[in-house]
Amino acid sequence: MLRRFTYCLVILILLSICGCTTARAQYFRLADNRKKVTTPFKMIRNMVIIKLKINNKGPYNFILDTGVGVMIITDPTLIDSLSIPHKKITKISGLGGNEAYEAYATCPLNIEIPGMHSVDVGAYVFNTDHFGLSNYAGIPIHGLLGYDFFSKLVVKINFTDSSLTSYRPEVWKKPRGFESLPMSIEDRKPYITTPVSFCDESVRQCKLVVDLGAGHPLSLENSHTNQWPTRQAITANLGMGLTGPVKGKISRVTRLSLGKYTLNNVLSSFPDNRVDNSLTQSRDGNLGVDILKRFTVIFDYNNGKLYLKPRTSLHEPFEHDMSGMEYYAGGDDYDHIVVGRVEPGSASDEIGLEKDDEIVSVNLKPVLYMGLEELDRLFRSGNGRGLLLTVYHEKRYTHIILTLKRRI
Repeated sequence: MLRRFTYCLVILILLSICGCTTARAQYFRLADNRKKVTTPFKMIRNMVIIKLKINNKGPYNFILDTGVGVMIITDPTLIDSLSIPHKKITKISGLGGNEAYEAYATCPLNIEIPGMHSVDVGAYVFNTDHFGLSNYAGIPIHGLLGYDFFSKLVVKINFTDSSLTSYRPEVWKKPRGFESLPMSIEDRKPYITTPVSFCDESVRQCKLVVDLGAGHPLSLENSHTNQWPTRQAITANLGMGLTGPVKGKISRVTRLSLGKYTLNNVLSSFPDNRVDNSLTQSRDGNLGVDILKRFTVIFDYNNGKLYLKPRTSLHEPFEHDMSGMEYYAGGDDYDHIVVGRVEPGSASDEIGLEKDDEIVSVNLKPVLYMGLEELDRLFRSGNGRGLLLTVYHEKRYTHIILTLKRRI
């Protein structure tokens, strides 16, 4: 099971968009001449999740993802429940393989978020759930919403109170205290260019997708002409593509600058293969939510601006998982925490945890009352910290001490 889902979306971003979904301009607008609409969201494992209705049914949970150029429905059961009248089959190739998968292109759907609605927005629907996002989040996830939501609105994301505020661009005014960065919209995705400093003291101008669907802080892609200097690094499973895990390394960059703000010792993913060889626009990687959530963020696609205002968490250290295991929510109600993978040589490997083991409690607190967010925090909470785990292993319960180990 994936630890991040950043790269599972690569093939979706690359869709050669055709048919009903792009016959007209696709966007969202505010209802009843409202000047702004505020929408609550859930923040789960660095995913921004909102509720919406489709064709007067729902609500459904959708991940808000600026790295996605078209709306994606990942739950194939929605095909029948929504009574989609027109389905055009499209073949989509997976990352790192030649196998193609089927998706259905819909005609425009009636998509409603309280206070706003869609105009001519269609979607692609996979006939199989390839990504397991519901298991990763611990709640049902039905799809992803990207460019169409942002294209005609100014959208402020407040990570402090978990709210989105969407404004009509003609009435919106830049608030005080925000740093303004130039942002380009290319292939329906937002880009910024910003300096990144490396361990050899070199500084490079990096073109990055501002990717609200990427859980990590930063990802940098190697190419034939561009290799990144790294010092200490660990091998890692960076995410899930259609054809399997995306392999790579995790290391740190010395500094990342965003306007007048500087972040130090930033964790960065380095996939083994370039994620995206067919993009018409060159890029160096993406900027993810583990950085964006340290700010209040405003996306203004119409004027090509990204606005940032720091939160109190701005300079908190970047920490990677110290347990060495990947886990997901299993069961019909997503109330079982199951080990999906154990990194060789990690703290979890040293105490004998194995794939398919079930974590029942941590420090005598049942995981049923914790959730994945709390578990993630615990497993990053300090080098050398001991955690008492109750594990269901080979049909019996075992109590073991997991001593966290910082790997990067």
